[in-house]
Amino acid sequence: MIELAILLAVIAVAIAVGLLLRRNQGRIKAADTLQPTSSTRTQLLSEAGIDGTAPAVLHFSADWCGPCAAVQRVVAAVTAELGDTARPPRDIEVDIDANPDLARELNVLSLPTTFVFDDNATERFRISGVPKATDLRSALTPLTA
Repeated sequence: MIELAILLAVIAVAIAVGLLLRRNQGRIKAADTLQPTSSTRTQLLSEAGIDGTAPAVLHFSADWCGPCAAVQRVVAAVTAELGDTARPPRDIEVDIDANPDLARELNVLSLPTTFVFDDNATERFRISGVPKATDLRSALTPLTA
């Protein structure tokens, strides 16, 4: 009987953790800080195409990542919609396997992970999971005006 109670408790904890993790997937989170970046970060971002001349959406992906294809579609659609704005955003996809230094510098722990940078190459938002198009558009619109 005790074994059954332990099993049920473990299942309940696993479900609670799963629901908590799922709740945060795809949510846009404001960057923790808007402080200047290190020279290493600036160099790695520049090599990836974030040079501080336009807002950008940087998303990490890999061939083996299924949800990354959905991120690719969402980001492409939103950046295309905002293509006629004063400062159109760039869509930059980075393969995590080919760019481990940048992934480490940005603390990418899972795929897909997406970042929104302003036109000063400052990280403004971070998204773990597949973002909703409306949320991504809302985050980008003030940066493109």
